[in-house]
Amino acid sequence: MVNELVQKALMLRKEGALKKSNVLFSFLVKEFPDDAFLNFQCAWSHDVLGEEANAVPFYEKAIRLGLSEKELEKAIVGLGSTYRTLGEYEKSRTVLLKGTKLFPNNKAIHVFYSMTLYNLGYYSEAMSIVLNCLADTTSNSDILSYRKAINFYSNKLDCIWD
Repeated sequence: MVNELVQKALMLRKEGALKKSNVLFSFLVKEFPDDAFLNFQCAWSHDVLGEEANAVPFYEKAIRLGLSEKELEKAIVGLGSTYRTLGEYEKSRTVLLKGTKLFPNNKAIHVFYSMTLYNLGYYSEAMSIVLNCLADTTSNSDILSYRKAINFYSNKLDCIWD
C-alpha cells in the first residue's frame, strides 16, 4: 500500500500535479516520520512548489536519517540551494562544500556552490568554479577551442600580464 502511494505521488509530480503530490508526500511522512526517502521526497515536493522554508526540515531530516548515495547527492543540491535562496549563505556553503567533496564529479553541486560563494562575496573563487565547469562540460566548439586557456585563467582573473 505504501509503495503504491509513493508511486502515485511521484506520478502526480511528473504530471505536474505538484500540490496533490505534496499533499500525498506530507501524509506519508506523517505516517512514517523516520523514513529518509519519504522525508527527502516531501522536501522536494515543497521545493518545487516554491515553499523553500518548508522544505528545509525535511531535507535535514532525510540526510540525518541516511539516504542512498544517489538520493543523498540530490538532497545535498536541494538543501544547499534552498539555504542559498533563503539567505542562509554559510549553511549553504557548508552543505555544498561537503557535497563537492563527496561527489566531486557532480558539476551541479559545484555550480550551486559557486553561486553561494558569489553571495558571500568570494567572486574570484565563484567565477573560477563556474569557468572550470563550463570548460569541462560544454560541447560548444568555440568554447572547447579555448578550453585550455579558460581553465588556465579561471583562477587568475585578477592577474595583469606584462
